[in-house]
Amino acid sequence: MSASIARRLLVATPTLIDPNFARSVVFVIEHNDEGAIGIVLNRPTDAALEDAVPEWAPFAAPPAVAFVGGPVQQEEAVIGLAHARHLATPDGFVPLIGGMGTIDLGHAPYEVAEHVSSVRVFAGYSGWGPGQLDDELEQDGWYVVDAVVEDLVTGNPAGLWRAVLRRQGGDLAVAANYPEDLRSN
Repeated sequence: MSASIARRLLVATPTLIDPNFARSVVFVIEHNDEGAIGIVLNRPTDAALEDAVPEWAPFAAPPAVAFVGGPVQQEEAVIGLAHARHLATPDGFVPLIGGMGTIDLGHAPYEVAEHVSSVRVFAGYSGWGPGQLDDELEQDGWYVVDAVVEDLVTGNPAGLWRAVLRRQGGDLAVAANYPEDLRSN
């Protein structure tokens, strides 16, 4: 295994055409010898969080909708990200970066209300078996860049891919202008 890229972003290269990941930005939660798990940050659905998990809707980071975290277990797995308000974090909170972490959505929101804000809910996740992500990285399918807290709860998920690439500067900033359809160039 190459060095772990946990808590960093995978940004799809402009030529990655897999419909699950084209123009996606994936936050890698875990990456080790057993594989990797992450969530796609820029795939909002039309499902209002109020309809999907109404008890968590008051804490939703805008846009207040459910997101598709990836192609794995979309019907079974639900992952919550939240921003901790204080250093003392509630039960069921696992810190990741800058006060952001996963939150166990099985807890009643009133149990953690004073501790969290900016909740985002993802249906499914992105998963790779042992060595699979490393192979994709060697084939230049992804750019690996540092994550910032705002990426995890952006109010503009449709613009996240371009925004992340642009802030990198150099060749990656240029890649942000790559047309989605070369025929429109």
